[in-house]
Amino acid sequence: MLATVLSGALIGIDGLQVEVEIDTTLGLPQFTTVGLPEGAVRESKDRVRSAIKNSGYEFPPRKITVNLAPADLKKEGSAYDLPIALGILAAEGILAKDRLTEYALLGELSLDGRVKPVHGALPLAVMVRDRGLKGLVVPAENAEEAAVVEGIEIIGVSTLSEAFLFLNGDQSISPTRIDLDTVFNAHSRYEVDFNDVKGQEHVKRALEVAAAGGHNVLLVGPPGAGKTMLARRLPTILPNMTLAESIEATKVHSVAGLMDGQALIATRPFRSPHHTISDAGLVGGGAIPKPGEVSLAHHGVLFLDELPEFRKNVLEVLRQPLEDAKVTISRAMGSITYPASIMLVCAMNPCLCGFLGDPQHECTCAPQQVQRYRAKISGPLLDRIDIQIEVPAVKYKELSQHTPGEDSATIRARANQAREGQLKRFTGRTIFCNAQMSSRDIRKFCQLEAAGEKLLENAMSRLGLSARAYTRILKVARTIADLAGDEKIGSPHLSEAIQYRALDRK
Repeated sequence: MLATVLSGALIGIDGLQVEVEIDTTLGLPQFTTVGLPEGAVRESKDRVRSAIKNSGYEFPPRKITVNLAPADLKKEGSAYDLPIALGILAAEGILAKDRLTEYALLGELSLDGRVKPVHGALPLAVMVRDRGLKGLVVPAENAEEAAVVEGIEIIGVSTLSEAFLFLNGDQSISPTRIDLDTVFNAHSRYEVDFNDVKGQEHVKRALEVAAAGGHNVLLVGPPGAGKTMLARRLPTILPNMTLAESIEATKVHSVAGLMDGQALIATRPFRSPHHTISDAGLVGGGAIPKPGEVSLAHHGVLFLDELPEFRKNVLEVLRQPLEDAKVTISRAMGSITYPASIMLVCAMNPCLCGFLGDPQHECTCAPQQVQRYRAKISGPLLDRIDIQIEVPAVKYKELSQHTPGEDSATIRARANQAREGQLKRFTGRTIFCNAQMSSRDIRKFCQLEAAGEKLLENAMSRLGLSARAYTRILKVARTIADLAGDEKIGSPHLSEAIQYRALDRK
């Protein structure tokens, strides 16, 4: 007999409906899975056989053929265990087929019939809603994550028997429902705050400017100056995350299996990969492509500590996501695109030993060593970093202060206000912050008065600023003016922006 059960596959962070067709016929007992199954899918026959027997049902001694359609799409993962098991029971007439076309099924089976969590429940729930199905049957651990999608029933099950009884109409299971606003607010709290940082007021100001305009940042300073501590607190002052951004970020983490029991990612992600990471680990890849650190930082911060220690080929692959806010991975099977709208924050020492320019420590590096160390960072990558700020060692007097500085909420309120002004300015366009302005936008929105033109000309010539610094200074000055609530860019805004080009000076 024949039965068809609905399930889903992941293409990037989007779901695609998969029909699991099961045919049981007379013949020598055999279990065959077709439709480009990956290793974990092929192994499902052993898990399914044991789960059916240990759940109290009879496994048919027949020739069983499982087809996963569309057959030209490679299927991976263990989420097909539950639909295959229930499809076999339906093909044998043990399970009624009435409700199998109303619900999609996902779940990995253990040998004793328990249903284990799977990856990608949220994007597959979106697919179910878009397909007009009634609901989705998922492992109980994935129910809250899938329930973020409104308009469909999310049925959480813990065992194969529980799923069988529900689909057979013998047991009622209440759909999982969550209050999106309540969950969003509950998960939107950060564990760190900017008032933890002692001193470094000028660096805090630079990071506030970066948060307000979406600018990439490079922190240059000796070991122990607090570069990592400052970077970890940058997400706490970024503009408030919207629900749409939260769902996008959650999709990426769901596909990667990094939800850790959360229903939503409601805080700005912060990813800090080690400098030994590969290019595939950073931007994504593999035989069956998975999202990399760049995509996991979507709508948040990607922090690269010890920037010159990263391999050159790894840093070069960052250029596309920084430019396009997405990552495209091409394989023989096709291309997959992951979102990658990030703020890049990098940190490095001023030289190999780390103490160039430090009044308390003597630098032991020769000039050639300093040059070689800094040359590890390519010009095209530096061209995409708007703010370069020096982070000096913190003095004892500042460390011993007991009065806390401004908290993250206060700084974030100013960043929110500045970003709202930018959204109004760019209404009807495809850009949302000053960092995304093109040359045409700069000419339109960053016009200078005569005094400002003269100031910038003097800075370019006397400080030896590079050509790439020109547009970066104008973008940052535009953000500084937005923070001040000024319509025009003035000399004070330009002066501050010029200070944020530490590595461009001769």
